[in-house]
Amino acid sequence: MKNSKTNSKTIEKEKVVAETINGRFAMLGLMAAIGAYLTTGQIIPGFV
Repeated sequence: MKNSKTNSKTIEKEKVVAETINGRFAMLGLMAAIGAYLTTGQIIPGFV
């Protein structure tokens, strides 16, 4: 029987931080779109 090693990849801290910030800005954009739709009835206010 062969010795099986688990190859675990390490994730760089900078990538984790970048993805976290990216996700937060995406949620912020989603909330802004929902807020614009609720107040004006349009996804992009002023654009037909």
